[in-house]
Amino acid sequence: MLLTLFLASLLVFFSRFLVPGDPVRFLLRGRKPSEEAIAQVTAQFGLDLPPWQQYLNWVAGALHGDFGRSLQYRQDVSTVIGERLPVTLVLVVMAGLGIAIVGLTAGIVAALNRGKVLDRATLIGLTVLSAIPSFVGSIVLISVFAVQLGWFPTFGSGEGFVDTVYHLVLPSTALAIVFVVLVGKVTRTSMVEQLGREHVEVATSRGLKRGTVIRRHVFRNSLGPILTVSGVLVAGLLVASTIVEAAFGLAGIGSLLVQSVDRLDFPVVQAIVMLVVTAFVVVNAIIDILEPVIDPRSAAGDAAR
Repeated sequence: MLLTLFLASLLVFFSRFLVPGDPVRFLLRGRKPSEEAIAQVTAQFGLDLPPWQQYLNWVAGALHGDFGRSLQYRQDVSTVIGERLPVTLVLVVMAGLGIAIVGLTAGIVAALNRGKVLDRATLIGLTVLSAIPSFVGSIVLISVFAVQLGWFPTFGSGEGFVDTVYHLVLPSTALAIVFVVLVGKVTRTSMVEQLGREHVEVATSRGLKRGTVIRRHVFRNSLGPILTVSGVLVAGLLVASTIVEAAFGLAGIGSLLVQSVDRLDFPVVQAIVMLVVTAFVVVNAIIDILEPVIDPRSAAGDAAR
């Protein structure tokens, strides 16, 4: 995990030297700066140092939560991100809960009725949802539930926890649509595979209740692939939030990332990307730890190898 984060930090930091545009020129936009003014701003933000020294300073600061100063807002990057992070976290958590509930339910129902009408209907529904991009889903949800029915607001994230949750119902739904499909299909495939295993047939022949067999021998053994997909979803949700936040006018880190890229605010871009990478790596590490706990066969397989 540490090696991955180190390599990611190298890519994130040094990739900015490949991007066209001068952040100093952006800072002094609308003026005709003198060479002295350019040199002063360059030194103020540490842009006059060698790249390797800039990297070491950046890493040392990042380890203490200091990602430098925003070129656009003239504030600490941690402050700028901290003001917007709660909105994105609530959005992602709400979308994650929706994905877990709807995706798992759809996959379980389809698997338990495989080959039947309900299974085919579920698969068709998931296939249709998979063809709807987040921005299209956002437009449809706004048109139907906000404009026509007036049930939800169309803009902003609200004030206070309850109002924020209310404002984020439609955005979290739009964000969850594509990922519900992934979880639903993986759940169905994994459970169908487990239903055909010999130990499930043995448990059924011993007279165990169907619910007990499904819960103990089918669903639990199906969690491995589902957990693996969940690790990918973390980064996917954070990245996809940029589209949803733009559609609903949310002041989260997704919209902040888009604005910062457009305005060459490299410190903010680097900090957000590293946060996403760190979240992805840490969640996947936790999943690697949990898998042997949930399914001891994986630990036994690793020991045998």
